[in-house]
Amino acid sequence: MSPNTACRASGRPGLQLGLWLLLAGHALPAAAASWTCSVSATGPSFGIYNPFSPAPDEVNGLISATCTLLSGGAATVSLIDSFSTGASGNYATRTMVSGGNVLNYNIYFDAAYTQIRGNGTGGSQTGGATLNLTSANPTQSVTGTIYGRVPAGQNVAPGNYTDSIVVTITF
Repeated sequence: MSPNTACRASGRPGLQLGLWLLLAGHALPAAAASWTCSVSATGPSFGIYNPFSPAPDEVNGLISATCTLLSGGAATVSLIDSFSTGASGNYATRTMVSGGNVLNYNIYFDAAYTQIRGNGTGGSQTGGATLNLTSANPTQSVTGTIYGRVPAGQNVAPGNYTDSIVVTITF
């Protein structure tokens, strides 16, 4: 998966958040049903940040999974997502960087911006879903919103600010 395209105009910082997706599966017993999953993630693309705006920049991204039963009568697939800290090294405040300049932001589970997406440490939370695949309903999908927020009032130099977050889906 490639990062989102950044925006940049007339000396204002353009912002880009790339999400990289990793998959971790588990071995199935020989007699178990077989299934396959495909997943995708698109990070919030914040666009142009205005340091003089009194409102934070708030944009959304998506994470989705589709699982299909290949054989056997039924399968229950539990999907757990985990997000890395990115350049900041912590979940409390993630950072996008442009050279030596830093712009704070974070990504959340909720539109109230209270539940930080992460790996379950440092005040962050993991997310997940359970899909019940049957011969009558062999393909199921789930989609979740990634809520992104850049706080207002940050005095930053113009530039192209980026960060990369690794998303790991375990099933």
